[in-house]
Amino acid sequence: MKNISILGLGAMGSRMAASLLRAGYAVTVWNRTAAKAAPLQALGAKSANSPRDAATDADMVISMLRDDEASRHVWLNARDGALSSMNAGTIAIESSTLTPTWVKELGLTAAQTGVDFLDAPVAGSRPQAEAAQLIYLVGGDPQVLRRAEPVFKTMGGAVHHAGEIGNGAAVKLMINALFGIQVAALAELVGWATRAGLDTTKALEIMGNTPVASPAAKLAGQGMLARNFTPMFSIELVEKDFAYALDTASATGSSLPITQRAHGLLRDAISHGLAENNLTALAQLYS
Repeated sequence: MKNISILGLGAMGSRMAASLLRAGYAVTVWNRTAAKAAPLQALGAKSANSPRDAATDADMVISMLRDDEASRHVWLNARDGALSSMNAGTIAIESSTLTPTWVKELGLTAAQTGVDFLDAPVAGSRPQAEAAQLIYLVGGDPQVLRRAEPVFKTMGGAVHHAGEIGNGAAVKLMINALFGIQVAALAELVGWATRAGLDTTKALEIMGNTPVASPAAKLAGQGMLARNFTPMFSIELVEKDFAYALDTASATGSSLPITQRAHGLLRDAISHGLAENNLTALAQLYS
């Protein structure tokens, strides 16, 4: 597998493409804003004018996009959707954070054209993408996964098979919900500690050395104390993922009351103008 196309050159897609180029793959890239392809062209990537053009003659096409709507347009747009130019037996990979319902629909559409499909979102943010240490959460045929695994391991440090198509998307939403809930809880605890007159730095240091503190919570706490809210995972994107998680759970008759409450906090933060800030900016609601 030598020719790989990347659709979407945001913070994650651009870094994934760079990892593939460093590994010696022939990479074609497409982005709605074409100028974002320039740094990758300097590394040897070819830039395409449309998703359809990017997918032509590719062995594998990977998309990393914002939401269901963007994914549907890029893959299935009647004029220049990527799926329309892919050859039978090639692999389409959806790595965006999307709803399982849409991912399953896309998988079925791919199968009807003879294209193999994997649902493969990732855990990790910009630093992990930069270091090629993403964690892949894959739904789909194990045989197709075996063919794609060397490419995944070029961009990631671990690959987990979650089961059928759609399961990768569901597990990703669970991971993001758990992360967001932790950060939301930590933000209110930092606010409490500050108002109570505690040495907040010391309090978080002590908490961080107990079994209840996850590595992600430790990093989030450090960001809150430093008041560094440069977006790594913006509040507006987390809110989108929470909405997807709640809709997915509702469709299966499940109730997620804690997730729902955290979602409300995210929406409150957006109403206070914090949408583009990193998730840790939730701490500003309590300062």
